Amino acid sequence: MIRVQGLTKRYARHVAVDNISFEVQKGQIVGFLGPNGAGKTTTMRVLTCFLPPSEGKAEVAGFDVVEQPLEVKKRIGYLPETPPLYPDMEVEEYLAFVGRLKGIPSASLARRVSEVCERCAVADVRKKLIAKLSKGYRQRVGLAQAIIHNPDVLVLDEPTSGLDPKQIIETRELIRDLAGDHTIILSTHILSEVETSCQQVIIINKGRVVATDSFSNLTNRLRGAEAIAVEFASSVPAAEAAGRFGQIPGVSRVVPREPRHDRHVVEIEMPSGSGVRAEVARLVVNSGWELYEMRSVGFSLEEVFLQLTGSPEQVAPVAAAAEGGAQ
Repeated sequence: MIRVQGLTKRYARHVAVDNISFEVQKGQIVGFLGPNGAGKTTTMRVLTCFLPPSEGKAEVAGFDVVEQPLEVKKRIGYLPETPPLYPDMEVEEYLAFVGRLKGIPSASLARRVSEVCERCAVADVRKKLIAKLSKGYRQRVGLAQAIIHNPDVLVLDEPTSGLDPKQIIETRELIRDLAGDHTIILSTHILSEVETSCQQVIIINKGRVVATDSFSNLTNRLRGAEAIAVEFASSVPAAEAAGRFGQIPGVSRVVPREPRHDRHVVEIEMPSGSGVRAEVARLVVNSGWELYEMRSVGFSLEEVFLQLTGSPEQVAPVAAAAEGGAQ
């Protein structure tokens, strides 16, 4: 659905995007992450035909952004960080205006406006001037204009900016609901939003893609090991229990965590595929402890992001491992 090959964008001597390549499959929600100035917005502007690339190629829904920009624009919905709204228009009037610009037939325009108003939870303000709306409502009107023509691809830049917690949850649910019928690129600084909504993560730093994979695969490859959290009840002090786990062959590290409901919790790290889990369970049973839970754990997205966008010394080995696994 989206294919980027060797894309580069220069501004005079400054290289904003440096020879990046990635693909996004139909129906996926992809998180596009990077620190400020990494090249995210520039990439999104190229994909939406707002800026031409200096080098390389980008295709959206099979159409080239340079050679067939009008065809790309027909198939893409874009919500920039600051929604493109006209404050002197009513919500309903504005959405109808956008719908006409995007070629929606007059016979179905009113119905489509009503549908997106309901879907984006702005039906109760459809007769209000946009200038009188709160920032949260303006953001939702911006999302409504992005989907009004039912595009194949949605590019969303900070879609929950300015929303209250309830509106954030509703917007996340809407984005997940749109997946499948739409391919979605989601750029945000709220990492938990990516972790809960996206099937794939693309991390860009200093104009280059440093990793692209599913979040679970990325965390496993970065760690180079498995980790499990074990919750159990025992009269033995937590530190002593951790020491016993540490004596199991193959265990590389044991970290006691905050207890839950007066139960011990430890995190145990081991090489991938080492088969230590069975030995951990056997130790708990043979020691007469009560095992309540054993689950896999991994890096948080915050840890992944910081490792991949840190100093060059940090990024190089970690990115190489991630990219090698993604081939």
